[in-house]
Amino acid sequence: MLIPKRVGKILGGTLLVGSVFFTSCNQTVETQIQLIPEPFEMTQSDGMFKIGHAMLVGAGSASNKVNFQVDPNASDIPDEGYRLEVDGAGVRLVAKTETGLFYGKQTLLQLLTPDGLPYVKINDHPRFPYRGLHLDVSRHFFDKEEVKKLMNVMSYYKLNTLHLHLTDAGGWRLQIDKYPKLTQEGAFRTQSDWREWWDNGKDRQYVKEGTKGAYGGYYTKDDIRELVAYAAEKHITIIPEIEFPSHSDEVFVAYPELCCAGKSHTGGDFCIGNPKTFEFMENVLSEVIELFPSEYIHIGGDEAAKNAWKTCPKCQALMKKEKLTNVDELQSYMIHKAEEFLNSKGRRLIGWDEILEGGLAPEATVMSWRGEAAGFKSARMGHDVIMTPGNYMYFDFYQADPRHQPVAIGGYTPIRKVYSYNPIPQDSLTAEEAKHFLGVQANTWTEYIPTPEHLEYMMFPRALAVAEIGWTPQEKRDWQDFKPRVNAHIPVLQRMGLNPFPLSNELEFDMVVDTVKKEIRVTMDAEKYPAEIHYTTDGSTPTASSPIYQEPIVVKDSAKIVAGIFVDGQLQDRVSEQRVDYHKGIGKSIRFNSRLYPGYMAGGMNAIIDGYRGGLTYLDQRWQGYTDNLDCVIDLGEVMDLHQVSSKWMQLKGPWVYQPEQVEILTSEDGKNFTSQGIIPTTVSRENPDLIFQEYTFNGNWKARYLQVKAKNKPNGGFIFVDEIVIW
Repeated sequence: MLIPKRVGKILGGTLLVGSVFFTSCNQTVETQIQLIPEPFEMTQSDGMFKIGHAMLVGAGSASNKVNFQVDPNASDIPDEGYRLEVDGAGVRLVAKTETGLFYGKQTLLQLLTPDGLPYVKINDHPRFPYRGLHLDVSRHFFDKEEVKKLMNVMSYYKLNTLHLHLTDAGGWRLQIDKYPKLTQEGAFRTQSDWREWWDNGKDRQYVKEGTKGAYGGYYTKDDIRELVAYAAEKHITIIPEIEFPSHSDEVFVAYPELCCAGKSHTGGDFCIGNPKTFEFMENVLSEVIELFPSEYIHIGGDEAAKNAWKTCPKCQALMKKEKLTNVDELQSYMIHKAEEFLNSKGRRLIGWDEILEGGLAPEATVMSWRGEAAGFKSARMGHDVIMTPGNYMYFDFYQADPRHQPVAIGGYTPIRKVYSYNPIPQDSLTAEEAKHFLGVQANTWTEYIPTPEHLEYMMFPRALAVAEIGWTPQEKRDWQDFKPRVNAHIPVLQRMGLNPFPLSNELEFDMVVDTVKKEIRVTMDAEKYPAEIHYTTDGSTPTASSPIYQEPIVVKDSAKIVAGIFVDGQLQDRVSEQRVDYHKGIGKSIRFNSRLYPGYMAGGMNAIIDGYRGGLTYLDQRWQGYTDNLDCVIDLGEVMDLHQVSSKWMQLKGPWVYQPEQVEILTSEDGKNFTSQGIIPTTVSRENPDLIFQEYTFNGNWKARYLQVKAKNKPNGGFIFVDEIVIW
């Protein structure tokens, strides 16, 4: 799958954007304001103030009708807030700080049209102080010019923090004077393609700087100083991440004495029992602190294997000396030491939520990525939190149907799902606990993102949803309101020189299963706006003469809905399909003879007979997952005629989700004596890397009250995920 090439450019070094204009039926021209993020308060009135870009940018000297002011005594304006008025008298922008003034100017740039500025009154400030994007430059390296480009866009949308993931097994990306071999021997590798270099496990070799054909790179100290200065101009803080105690294979190529085995390619964890590890940590962090003025320094702390520590004499000796009872506490010991050192230098430690394991360092701030529970736990412990849960905030996940997108690590996070995220559900926390939620961040891990064009394609426009989550009050956020605005900003991003995903022509299906009326109501939603949707319910391909979708489709038995977006009578791209069945199993009881995997219960025990169909990811709370075989019995309540039983299963090799080896159904009238009605083996190879769905359908004529469904998983074979068991 090719990624569309970037189009457009920044004109004369300055972005020219503005509101969107449309012509109504009476041929009058009106201004539709399309600000992102949506301001805290805004009112619009009729009229336009005639002003050009040059006068607006040169305000303060070009015209007395344009007044920008920083007033430190403006107590009614929060630090990052501003107050803006545009009317016939001109433009008046006031803020308490230079940062607030900067954000007010970004709003003016978004408001500016070829005819001037619309009359508005805006009082604005952010919901959260931390509004961030994360960029992994270890797995694939992106040069300083690309980082600057990203910061240009971030500042335009009032995102204020860039988290740079500088070290990992993919390569060490920061010059360290005390340890020059980190970049000389740990910043370059034999291959760019992550799947060939890492996933297939055939290579994983690093090469010295200057080796012909080597892939990699790093930032010199001068590069970092340049980036930090540029970020300051954009009112952005760069937070560096240096990984401890894991993800450090590249360190041990250069300095093997720092791992437990004393040689490289034996694991990614530092030897915590080795005093040289702490010497290394403090020396590296000292140089990092000298380069980055950020209050926070990120030390990683995630996904340590910890196995080597259990047998390492040095680690075991340290555990005995410090009276540590397990390796979780050993990791916590290192995190505490890192925090003590950072605090002594006037800085604060931040880490991924694994730093909770074994005891959280006293002043640490937690990034909650494995869901939201760690964030809530940390806040209740009195620790600050930044919410970045993978199900919503991972931009390395697919953003449209994986079968038609560039290869990604897995998952499915379209922009609507990103936008739906609320970092602080109002009923989950006390007011005091909620104060510890500093904000939100989206993460872009780059194993499968090798180029700047691909990076921009994955980050934008989803980053605009994050900008609005972080800035706009929750009660003002609405997907149907955001949708036309984000569509209007696709060409804006292109004019900024980016290569954004142009939003999908695919449709999202939502269902409401009504067990009282015995029906399923289906709604459809499109990312594109406006979208004229035509559909059928008999499985045929819709045409321009097919019904236009205007209200929920009611299904009382079975339907195969096929729908697509039409423009000028022509189908755009491809159709979307959804099977809907109000079948005999809905509302019935089910028992399991096999173990359910607790992390993937979906909608609960009855999730596979509740009528709700799964989508394109096993993370959508509709697919039920198992690491063992599936063996369940459905009680239909009475003996009845059955003619068809089907189930749909998913495969996505990347996250170890595979088809079952076979599916079998058995029927019984008494619940004791079961008769097999057939076995269907999979037709999908476990080596196929694509997202694949297979339907296992049994047809026959049976009388039964009880239906047993068995699916066989390969021993230690990863996960199997089923959608809905449909019974007719």
